Amino acid sequence: MDRVDLRSDTVTRPSAAMRAAMAEAPVGDDQYGEDPTVIALQERIADLLGKEAALFLASGTMANQIALKLLAAPGDEVVLGDEMHVVWHETGAAPVNAGVQFRVVGRGGLFAAADVAAAFKPRDHVIFPPTTLVVVENTHNRGGGLVFPQQDVVAICERARELGMAAYCDGARLFNAAIASGRSLEELARPFDMVSVALSKGLGCPVGSVIAGRRTDIARAVRQRRMLGGAWRQAGILAAAGLHALDHNLDRLAEDHANARLIAEAIAGLPGIRLDLATVQTNIVVFRLEDGVPDAAVLVAAAAGRGVLLMPFGPRIVRATTHLDVTAEQCRHAAQVIADIADGW
Repeated sequence: MDRVDLRSDTVTRPSAAMRAAMAEAPVGDDQYGEDPTVIALQERIADLLGKEAALFLASGTMANQIALKLLAAPGDEVVLGDEMHVVWHETGAAPVNAGVQFRVVGRGGLFAAADVAAAFKPRDHVIFPPTTLVVVENTHNRGGGLVFPQQDVVAICERARELGMAAYCDGARLFNAAIASGRSLEELARPFDMVSVALSKGLGCPVGSVIAGRRTDIARAVRQRRMLGGAWRQAGILAAAGLHALDHNLDRLAEDHANARLIAEAIAGLPGIRLDLATVQTNIVVFRLEDGVPDAAVLVAAAAGRGVLLMPFGPRIVRATTHLDVTAEQCRHAAQVIADIADGW
């Protein structure tokens, strides 16, 4: 069997149809706001999310960094869940770029409005940093692709607003959350001042994320994008991939979710593997290796030797992520490889 790459949903390659759409895209200089395909993508994403405007960006990390700079000030405190991407996977960018500090609350990436209220510090306190922003990651990557419960999202954002705080959603996999929950993207995005979505994960585009919010905030985001070196030129070639993906790759995310569940059910309960099936709600499977068995590096290396690529997420944590470039048959094979390794411990 061909190599099965489950390291991330970012490893996908554009299909022939996506490449054709990219090649045929009308383009202009986006620096001057003249690329018609970029404009079409931004308007479409803004409409899907129910926001006034949107901006095409190079990456989800850029989206997160811009949101922090727009919605908080240097020295401010940002409340968020544990093990979030903006803390763990952006090489310490937030304190450098935005000058903010983080207050982690809750567990497993989830938290409640009461946690926000308990962490809150007013702007006029003589000693404490002001708490000005709350961030939700949906789905939550390190939490195993958890969909953040919408009733909690609404309560968190309402409480934040009462306290004079802004609210931002790192929605890199918000498309997955929409498919898994049966809720519209507009409903999921509605409580937030600003929302980002990634095109280069579940939708299979070669590059790109989009941030959406109030028109005035997005106008400010254009400058921040420039400051981070993210100004585009004839970016319609890339934006066309996003438009194609929205037309063809959104509903099929349910297949990725089913394949992740297939893997999870096959390996849950294997010797030395600890996996809570309740966390497998979308396309990510995160499992832990118990004491007494080899660590994540050993398992990942052994699986790679048999053509299955996994992601070590910690000394004893492993992630498998399904996507449009792996089939159900390949996922069954990957699960069998993991089982064979575990049986040999």
